[in-house]
Amino acid sequence: MQPYMVNIKLSARTLTGALSPQNRGAADWGWQGLIAYGCHSLVLVIDSKTAQTLQVLERHKANVVKVKWAKENYHHNIGSPYSLRLASADTTGKIIVWDVATGTARCEIQEHTKPIQDMQWLWSQDASRDLLLAVHPPNYIVLWNADTGTKLWKKSYAENILSFSFDPFDPSNLTLLTSEGIVFISDFSPSKAPVSSGKKVYISSPHSSPVHNKLVSAAGAKKALDKVKILITNEKPSAESVTLNDCLQLSYLPSKRNYMLLLYPREILILDLEVNQTVGVIAVERTGVPFLQVIPCFQRDGLFCLHENGCITLRVRRSASGMANEDAEPDPIQELVYDLRSQCDAIRVTKTVRPFSMVCCPVNENSAALIVSDGRVMIWELKSNISSRSLRTSNLSISPLYSPVSFCGIPVGVHQNKLPDLSLENMIGQGTISNEEQLKSHCLQEVHLKFLLTGLLSGLPLPPFAIRMCPPLTTKNLKQYQPLLAVGTSNGSVLVYNLTSGLLHKELSIHSCEVKGIEWTGLSGFLSFATSTPNNLGLVRNELQLVDLPTGRSITFRGERGNDEPAIEMIKVSHLKQYLAVIFKDKPLELWDIRTCTLLREMSKNFPTITALEWSPSHNLKSLRKKQLAAREAMARQTVVSDTELSSLESSVISLLQEAESKSELSQNISAREHFVFTDSDGQVYHLTVEGNSVKDSARIPPDGSMGSITCIAWKGDILVLGDVDGNLNFWDLKARVSRGIPTHRGWVRKIRFAPGKGNQKLIAMYNDGAEIWDTKEVQMVSSLRSGRNVTFRVLDVDWCTSDKVILASDDGCIRVLEMTMKSTCFRMDEQELSEPVWCPYLLVPRASLALKAFLLHQPWNNKYSLDISDINYPENENIKNLLQEQLDSLSNDIKKLLLDPEFTLLQRCLLIARLYGDESELHFWTVAAHYLHPFSQEKTLTAKTGDTFFPQEKWINPLDICYDTLCENSYFQKFQIDRVNLQEVKRSNYDHSRKCTDQLLLLGQTDRAVQLLLETSAENPFYYCDSLKACLVTTVTSSGPSQSTIKLVATNMIANGKLAEGVQLLCLIDKAADACRYLQTYGEWNRAAWLAKVRLNAEECTDVLKRWVDHLCSPQINQKSKAILVLLSLGCFMRVAEMLHSMRYFDRAALFIEACLRYGTIEVNEDAKKLINAIFADYAKSLKTLGFNQAASFFAIKAGEAGKDLLNELEQLKEEGLNERVP
Repeated sequence: MQPYMVNIKLSARTLTGALSPQNRGAADWGWQGLIAYGCHSLVLVIDSKTAQTLQVLERHKANVVKVKWAKENYHHNIGSPYSLRLASADTTGKIIVWDVATGTARCEIQEHTKPIQDMQWLWSQDASRDLLLAVHPPNYIVLWNADTGTKLWKKSYAENILSFSFDPFDPSNLTLLTSEGIVFISDFSPSKAPVSSGKKVYISSPHSSPVHNKLVSAAGAKKALDKVKILITNEKPSAESVTLNDCLQLSYLPSKRNYMLLLYPREILILDLEVNQTVGVIAVERTGVPFLQVIPCFQRDGLFCLHENGCITLRVRRSASGMANEDAEPDPIQELVYDLRSQCDAIRVTKTVRPFSMVCCPVNENSAALIVSDGRVMIWELKSNISSRSLRTSNLSISPLYSPVSFCGIPVGVHQNKLPDLSLENMIGQGTISNEEQLKSHCLQEVHLKFLLTGLLSGLPLPPFAIRMCPPLTTKNLKQYQPLLAVGTSNGSVLVYNLTSGLLHKELSIHSCEVKGIEWTGLSGFLSFATSTPNNLGLVRNELQLVDLPTGRSITFRGERGNDEPAIEMIKVSHLKQYLAVIFKDKPLELWDIRTCTLLREMSKNFPTITALEWSPSHNLKSLRKKQLAAREAMARQTVVSDTELSSLESSVISLLQEAESKSELSQNISAREHFVFTDSDGQVYHLTVEGNSVKDSARIPPDGSMGSITCIAWKGDILVLGDVDGNLNFWDLKARVSRGIPTHRGWVRKIRFAPGKGNQKLIAMYNDGAEIWDTKEVQMVSSLRSGRNVTFRVLDVDWCTSDKVILASDDGCIRVLEMTMKSTCFRMDEQELSEPVWCPYLLVPRASLALKAFLLHQPWNNKYSLDISDINYPENENIKNLLQEQLDSLSNDIKKLLLDPEFTLLQRCLLIARLYGDESELHFWTVAAHYLHPFSQEKTLTAKTGDTFFPQEKWINPLDICYDTLCENSYFQKFQIDRVNLQEVKRSNYDHSRKCTDQLLLLGQTDRAVQLLLETSAENPFYYCDSLKACLVTTVTSSGPSQSTIKLVATNMIANGKLAEGVQLLCLIDKAADACRYLQTYGEWNRAAWLAKVRLNAEECTDVLKRWVDHLCSPQINQKSKAILVLLSLGCFMRVAEMLHSMRYFDRAALFIEACLRYGTIEVNEDAKKLINAIFADYAKSLKTLGFNQAASFFAIKAGEAGKDLLNELEQLKEEGLNERVP
C-alpha cells in the first residue's frame, strides 16, 4: 500500500459550485499567470498551468461582477516587488483591492450602491502603478488610487456608460461605449479629470446592413461588405435604424494603432479610426453560432473569439504579401480578412449550462480559458505542428502560416533548441513571404495550429447537498487516514472530496434520485439513501446503497425492498459500525446488521412513531474482548500442556485458533451489545439494547414539559443533547443526573452533532436560519452564524471536519470548511497543501523571487548550467532555499531544457525569463533590444568588411511586429502605412473619407494617387474649386527656388494662423518634411511628428526628430521614460539607453543590457563608457548583496573593477565570518 502523508491540520477552504448570472463578466487572466473569476460573492484564483484552486477570497457581501489583475508594466525591484494584486467589484458598488497571497484586503472603495459596469488598471505605469478607473452607474467614471482608496477625480457624462477601452498606444485616449453610441476622450490624464465631454459618435446598427441577409460564399460576403454603410456617424441615427444595446463589446486593437473592433452577435467590425470607417467584417454564416466575446492579441494580429456554444476560435489576419503573386488582381487589398486558423470543441449547452466568459493569457497569447456557468473552467492551449509541403491544405483560399525565423527574438537555425509553443509569436511568423526562394533560404516550414484541452476544473453540482465527513482520525487509523467528505447531490451521485487538497477524489453515480443522507461504515465505505418523488398515495421508491470506496462497487442494501413504501426519513449507523437503524415516515423501524446485510428486526405495527434517534457511544466490546482473550488463553494453555512433545504443532494450532476467532468475530454469534435512544411524537424517550439479533426495551423516560416535539438527539460520553421544533436545546448530564434546558429562540433545530476527538464536548446545531456551536461542558454558546445578518447564504447542512473545524453546505452552491468561529477567512497561499507544484515566483518573499530571477539569468554558475539552488553560495535559511528549489522543479521539462542549453543566448534568456515572470515592461524592453542588437552587430561585422552601409535581409523577412508602431524599421513602417491608405481608399464612401485619404497620400508622398482623388470631387461640392486648384498645385510643384520659397512662406503663415495640418501638407509637397516635423513638435503633435519622420525622412533626419521626442518623453511633466528607452533602442543609441537605465536605478536591466551589448560588440568601450559600465556593475552588485545573493554580488563586483573593490572586500569578510561560524 502506498504511504500517505497525514496532515492532521486541515486548512480552512471553500469548495465552490455553479456561478450566478451576475458573475458573467467577472474573469481575468493576469500577467502573473493566474486566472481569477467571481463565483457568487467569492473570488477564486486558479493556476492556469495545473488548474488548481490556489485561493478563495471572501469578503464581498454581494455577487462579484468584475475582477481585474493589476498590470506588471513597471520595473520590479526590492522596493516594488512582484506581488499579486487584484481588484474585484460587486453589485452593490464596492471595490476591494486584494493582496491575493495573504488573502487580505489592501483597501475597500465605495462610491455609489449600483453594480460597477467596468473597471481597468491604467497600463501606463511610469507615474504610478496603483491607479484604477471604474465606471459607477449610471454615468460616472472615477479614477481611484487603489493603494490608499482615495478618489483622484470623478467625471459624469450625458449617457449611461456600459464599458470603456483604453488606447494601448496612447495613454491619453479613452473610448466609452454608452447606451447611445461611442464617446472618444482624447485628454485623459491621471492628474485631472478630462475637461471636454469627449467627441460623441453614433453607431447605426449593422442589422440594417446586408451582411446579415446573404452570406453565401466568400464572393457574396465581399459584395455584401462593400455595401455596408458607414457605421460611425456624427448625427444621431433615426430611431428605427438603431438598436441600443446590440453592441456587445468595444475594444481597441493592441496589434496596430488606431484600429478598433465592435462586436455584435453575428459579426465583428474592424474600424479604422483615422477615417472612422469599417475596413473589415468577420461575419457568422447564417447557420453559424453567434459570438459572445472577442479578445484581440497584440502579437500577430489575431483574435480569440468565444461563441455561444462554448467554442473558442482563433482568427489570424491574412497577410497581403503572401497572396500577391504576379498574376493576381492589381490591388489585392480589398479589406482586412481574418482567417479561421483553429477552433476547440464546443460544450453541451443547456438551460443551466452555458459559456460565461473567456480569458486569454496576456503574456504568451497561446492559451485561453473558458468559464462555464456550472463552475467548470476549461483551459485550452494552442499547439503548433509543422506540416510537410506535400500535405498542403486543400483549402487554397487561405494562405498558409509559416514558422517564424527567430525564437525568443533571435534568428535560429533548424537544429537549435527551440520551443515553438512558448508564445503566439514563436508559433507563427508574420507571413511577409513573397516567393519560394525566401522560404528555402530561411528554412521556413508551414505550421498548423490546434487547441488542446490541458486543464479542467469542475465545480460542485447545484444544491441541495447532503454532506457527511468520514470517521475521524485516531491513533489506530493514522497510516491509512484520508480526510474525505462525501457530498450527496440532487441528481443522485455522491462526490467524495479530499479536504487536504480540496480536489475531487471520486465521483460515484449511485442513485436515480436526490440523495437525502449519507453515513460512513468505516474509512473505506458508506451507506447512502435517496427517495423518489411521492406518488398519489404518498409512497416513494427508496434506494439504500452500500458503497465500497476503493472499488466503487455498490450493492442495494435492502435487496428487493424499497418500491412503493413510505419514504426513509433517516438512517443511523451504530457506534461500532455493526448495526443500522432505518427510520421511515409512516412505517415502523428496521434494524439491520451492516456486516452481513441482513435484517435483524422489523418492528411491529404498534411501535411508536420515531421523531429522532441516536446510538449510544457505550458498548460492551471491551468486556467481550476480555472474555474472548481469557477463553483463548485457556485453550492455548490446554493445548500446550497436552502436546509438550509436539511443540512443532503448537504454532499451527494457535494460528488455527486465531483464524476461528476472527471468523467468529465477523459472524453474528459474537456481536457486541449496543444501545440506542429515540423519542416518539409525545416526547417520550425510549432506550433499547441490541445484541446479535435480539432487541430489548430497557427503559422509558417521560417527556420533559418544557420541550416541544423532539427533532434531533446527539450523544457523546455522558452528555445527551435534545433539540426540538421551538429551538430549545436540552442538555442531559447522565453521570450527574441533571438536565438543563436552554431556549435559543432560533426555531426548529434541524440537526445537532458532536465534534470528534476524545473529551471534546463541542456541538454544532443547525437551524433554518444558520448554525451555532455550543460547549456542552460549560453549557454556553461558542459562536453563531445567521443568514442575512452576517452572511448572505442559507445553510443547508452541517458537519464536523476535524475537532476544531466545521463544514457548512450552503444554498450558493458552496461547501465551506471553517474555523470554530464560523467566520469566513481567506487562507495564506503559502500555507496551502497543493497536489502539484505551481510555478509562481510571485508567491515567494520579494528577496527570494528576485534572487531566483538573478540565478536563472546569469547562468552558468562556476561554468556549469544548473537548476539546483545548492550549487551556488546563497546563504539564506533552508526554508527559503527549499521554496526556491520547489519553484525550479515545477518548471516544465521544455523550459528546463532551454535554460540549461549553452547555446541559448543571453538575450533569449532575458526574454524567456520575462515571459516566465509575466513581466510586461521587461518583455517589451527585451523584445525591442533583441531585435535591434542582433542586426546592429551583424551590420557592424559586414560593414567592416565591405565599407558600405548594410541592410540585413532579416529585417524584411523578420521585422519587428507592427504592434510596436513607431519602433519598427522605417521601411516596414512605411509599407504598412501605404497599405493602410490603400485600404482606406477602397473603403471610402463619402467626400469626407476621400479628403482624409488625400491628406494621408500627400503626406506619404503618393502624389499621383492624391491628384486622382482630388479630381474626383463633384462640381456640386462646395470644395470643388479648392480641390481642383490643389490638384493643379500638386502636379506643378517644381523644385525651382521662387515657387519653393513662396509655398514655404504660405505654409508658415498657415501654421501661425492655426491651420497646422494644411501647412504641414504644403511643406511635405516641397520635400521639407523635416521642417514639418519640427512644427508639429512645436505645437505638441509629437506622435504625428514621429509618424511623419518615419514615413518621409532619411535615417539621419528621422533620428534627429525622434531624439527630440525622447527628450520630450523624459521631461518631468510627461514622464514616459520607459517609452523613451524603447525609442532610443530602435535608434541604436545603446550607450544612452544604458545611461538612462542607470539613472532610473534599473540596475539589473542595465547590467544585463551592457553584458549583451559587450557580447554583440555594439558599443565602443572608451574611457567614459568604461566609467559608466563599472558604475552599473558595481551598483548591480550592491543590489544583489541586499538580496543576500553573495556569489552573484562578488561576480559583478569583480567585473566592476575599481568601482567594486570596497564591496568585494566586504563580501570576502562576510564569507570568512560565515566559514568561521560553520567551523566550531
